[in-house]
Amino acid sequence: MAKKKSNNRRGRQQSHAPSEPVSATSAKTPWGLYALVFAIAIGIGFVASRPGGTPAPASGTSTAPEAGDSTPNRPTAVEIHADYAGSASCRDCHADQFNEWKGSHHGLAERLVSTELDKEAFVPSRTIKHATQTSEARGDAGGFEFVTMGLRNKQEAFKPERAIGVSPLLQYLVDGGNGRSQAIEIAWDPHKKEWFDVYGDEDRRPGEWGHWTGRGMNWNAMCASCHNTRLLKNYDQKNDRYDTKMAEIGVGCESCHGGMKAHVDWQKEYADKPGQSANDPHLKRFTRDQHIDNCGPCHARRTELTGDFVPGESFFDHYSLVIPDETDIFYPDGQVRDEDYEFTSFLSSRMHAAGVRCFDCHNPHSAKTRLPGNQLCLTCHNGQNPELPNIPRIDPIAHSHHKSETEPGGRCVDCHMPLTTYMQRHPRRDHGFTIPDPLLTKQHGIPNACNRCHEDKDADWSLGHVDNWYGDRMNRPTRQRAQWVSMARTNAPGSHINLITLARTETNFLWRAVAAGLMRNHLHETSVREELLKRLTDQHPLVRGTAMLSLEPAARQPGTREHTAALALLKDPSRKVRIDAAWVLRSVVDTNTTAGSELLQYFAQTSDQPAGQMQQGVFHFDRQRPDLAAEHFRKAGSWDTNTAAPHHELAVALSVQGQALEAVEQLRLACKIDPDQVEFRYKLALGLHELNDLEGARRELEAAVRIDPGHPGAWYNLALALDQLGRPNEAVAAMDSAAKADHLNPRIPYAKATILMKLQRVDEAREALRQTLTLDANHGPARALWQQLGGAN
Repeated sequence: MAKKKSNNRRGRQQSHAPSEPVSATSAKTPWGLYALVFAIAIGIGFVASRPGGTPAPASGTSTAPEAGDSTPNRPTAVEIHADYAGSASCRDCHADQFNEWKGSHHGLAERLVSTELDKEAFVPSRTIKHATQTSEARGDAGGFEFVTMGLRNKQEAFKPERAIGVSPLLQYLVDGGNGRSQAIEIAWDPHKKEWFDVYGDEDRRPGEWGHWTGRGMNWNAMCASCHNTRLLKNYDQKNDRYDTKMAEIGVGCESCHGGMKAHVDWQKEYADKPGQSANDPHLKRFTRDQHIDNCGPCHARRTELTGDFVPGESFFDHYSLVIPDETDIFYPDGQVRDEDYEFTSFLSSRMHAAGVRCFDCHNPHSAKTRLPGNQLCLTCHNGQNPELPNIPRIDPIAHSHHKSETEPGGRCVDCHMPLTTYMQRHPRRDHGFTIPDPLLTKQHGIPNACNRCHEDKDADWSLGHVDNWYGDRMNRPTRQRAQWVSMARTNAPGSHINLITLARTETNFLWRAVAAGLMRNHLHETSVREELLKRLTDQHPLVRGTAMLSLEPAARQPGTREHTAALALLKDPSRKVRIDAAWVLRSVVDTNTTAGSELLQYFAQTSDQPAGQMQQGVFHFDRQRPDLAAEHFRKAGSWDTNTAAPHHELAVALSVQGQALEAVEQLRLACKIDPDQVEFRYKLALGLHELNDLEGARRELEAAVRIDPGHPGAWYNLALALDQLGRPNEAVAAMDSAAKADHLNPRIPYAKATILMKLQRVDEAREALRQTLTLDANHGPARALWQQLGGAN
């Protein structure tokens, strides 16, 4: 089944600082000296700048390599796959394991279409109605085909070449040209014997990223690596084509054991010499943690850093893991919300922290659970294992307060591993082993297992039962942690203190990383920066890398402690951390160094998706190449027509090149796609003013403050525009709103003073100047005007 990858969150920091007014002075009268004509003339590029500006590459740094070029000196697919023998070579010596595997979800993860396995889906022909569209799946002795809406926005016939998945659904792959395979959105349910659309009632259209013809359903990027063995994507960015290769179709033995040809050859050579055979130097034995790192790549929501993972290597040397943050990808207690798979939630659990690993519950070859129902949980929670003295004994009936272990509510997984259905037909269990807590539902909207089942009851009903059954035991650290994460998501007062405490006291590395990530919104607090600096030496790379990304605005400032720390992390033992540090230092990093070249390799791996093009655009923009940046932003926008961000970033790149008219057109597109994004409205207003469309700028600024009444830059520039339009009284009111939104900015009361002087409201102007000088005693223009009005030095 097509695997959903994450949208990478790395991106530029936007400045919300209001533009400086440009003054025009007159020597004719004292009033004329201060009757300023304000303009928003600095343009879009200023407001898109990073804190502290964008330094040019330091002396000696390389700007020659094009971000996203193929990785140099990488072995060819033939050379890499020469180490692989294929699953069939395992059968003779490992017959039991082979037989468990061959009919498993792994063994059938991907295969060629065959009459034997696929005829029932295509014969007889079936018409499928989905959203506003109608498709057909049909077949005869000549083969099978789909008739559905193609890229040219008309019904076309497509031949399925391969099938991915086995149960509860199968998707089929068709040729997309230029080495592409695309996953058709209509899928087969082998249990109900019917076709359905994996998007449900969504009416995705040709040209959209998420349509089956788009990059969101591209097998090479989205499915192939987890449905095949030792896959090499081999994307050619220059020609936008693939030459994807794999050692074996499907998830074979060597997907988890690594290339075993040397082992197979050794065993064949010494087959008649058991003693020598047992001394095979090529036999790989992984630790329990290496095994879970082998599972993680295909059971995690993550971004690929290398496209070159080999079993036995560290997950964090090849992937950036998506974890709970300020978005709604996960719930604040760690429950999955979006399509997040199992790895993150399992790492967040007490089970993982206690040493439980995948193979404790799952047969590694069949992937099935080792025992049915509660029997599996009770192998540990039976109170009879002397090796597990700290694990509580659980009586499922007494503990769950449900009558039967075989009915909903009496099964451990019903409460601690709730089900979420994806792709319309694929129920998956959460692996966070969370504790149902109706109080968190009431407070923060976090779902609880009680109401997932008892849909006719409310959270108060569930809370009453839970309090009655478990009492004070519900006041556990996991409840407090979820509350703290929820508060941090809304920037609640004092939430940064909770995050610091969480980072210092949490024993689970994933939750320390969550705390470090959420601290990024509190960098103005000295204590937060200090704690993040400490997290840069955390024992786990996920924490170090996340803390580094949170410190980005400070770390981009040369001479700061954060900058020095980032330079040190370029040599971190973990590739993920090195790449995070290189990204933070992207404007100056030497791309010939290890970390710099790894950053380029990461760009190459993600260059076939809009998010990857966006990152390359930011990289070039921050290295003073807005022309190259514009190319990448333009490509990202053409690949994802329903996303506004590429048009916004392209507008910034065009603006700094002096192409104001096209920049405004791109901002109009961004606003059309996402009309409620305040920054797009704000930048459009600045661009319109640059084109002398003052009335248009006013309209967009008024739209911006309607969307976000607390946006100081929009209020400030609205006040300037109103003053220019001859509406000074309204300008004063707008400037008051700007001051309410940002009471520490001395430019706001100063600008207000100059408008009041034009209205000859001298006493009010004097008070505004006093406020300005209180905030900034060295504000030259305010000091001059203050003295002009007779104020004391």
